[in-house]
Amino acid sequence: MIDYATNAVTDLTPITALGGTVARSESFGALSLSENAGLGLASLSLRKSAEKGQEAPQVFGLPLPGVGKATAMGAYGAFWTGRDQWMIEAQGKGEVDFAAMLKSEAPDCSVTEQTDGFVAFEIASANGAGPLEALMAKLVNLDPKAFGPGQVTRTGLEHMTVFLIRRAEDRLAVIGMRTLAGSLWHALSVAARRLEA
Repeated sequence: MIDYATNAVTDLTPITALGGTVARSESFGALSLSENAGLGLASLSLRKSAEKGQEAPQVFGLPLPGVGKATAMGAYGAFWTGRDQWMIEAQGKGEVDFAAMLKSEAPDCSVTEQTDGFVAFEIASANGAGPLEALMAKLVNLDPKAFGPGQVTRTGLEHMTVFLIRRAEDRLAVIGMRTLAGSLWHALSVAARRLEA
C-alpha cells in the first residue's frame, strides 16, 4: 500500500502478538512453549441472569461450563469468566470474524470479539504432569496438584493478570493481554529455562 502523502510504501503483512510473521515456539527440556496465534476468542454473556429465566445456550455443540471450569469439543472450547459469562475459544479462527459465528449460535446473548485483545500461549510437557506443575509452582500462587484438567482460574503472574486453563495433565494454556505478550513470553520462557538447568 502506498501512503500518497509521503510516497512511502506501507507494509501490511500480518504479524503475531509477539511481532513475528509466524507463531513463536521454543522447547526447554521436557517443556515446549508455543504462541497460539490462530486462536479465535469471543466473550459470551447472558442478557438476563439464569435466575430471571435465561438459560445458558450450547454453542457449537459445547455445553458451557460452571464456575472455575473449562470444556472443549473438537476445535471449540469454553471457559467460565464470571457469573453468566464465558470466553469461547476456536482453534484456527483467529483470522475470521469469530464473534459473528458465535452470535449466530447464541442470538439472545451478548457477544464481543476478543481475539485481538488477548494472546494465548500453550505449554506442553513431554514427561507428564511433573514438569508442568513445577513450572506452575514457580509462576503462580496456586497449588498445581489441586488445579487439575478441566479447571480454569484468573490469577496474577508477575505483574500481569492471566487466565490459566489446565487442558490436560500435561498441557496448560496461559491467556493474557496482547499488549503484554512480550513480557508474558519472557516470564514463561525464563521460568522454563531455569527448570531445564
